Amino acid sequence: MKGRSIIDSFNYAVNGIITAMKTEKNLRIHYITAIFVIGLSLFYNFTRLEFMLLLFAISLVLVAEMINTAIEKTIDIITRDYHPLARIAKDVSAGAVLVSTINAVVVGYLLFFDRINPLTNKILFKIQN
Repeated sequence: MKGRSIIDSFNYAVNGIITAMKTEKNLRIHYITAIFVIGLSLFYNFTRLEFMLLLFAISLVLVAEMINTAIEKTIDIITRDYHPLARIAKDVSAGAVLVSTINAVVVGYLLFFDRINPLTNKILFKIQN
């Protein structure tokens, strides 16, 4: 019986991810970007630590976006009327997504810059010539 409960919990969680992806445009954008960045990272020689940092940064954005969605939907259930506290809750949760996204961009920049910069210089040199 316990095994069934764990499987049910897992299925509910997967259903939550799928529902969020179907209903939230920003989450789809984050997932597409994550897949692209992870795919791009496979062409560069990342250490395990670097790859782990990249995955943590990506996961943080996805988790923040899903929590933001949960907060927004919960507030929408509670009230359809404008309330300043509801606006603050929604804005703060959206701010958490922004902070996590900025973090992911900085992590990506730090990990990819040295690897992409020589390629960029070669391309610019060839274009100039």
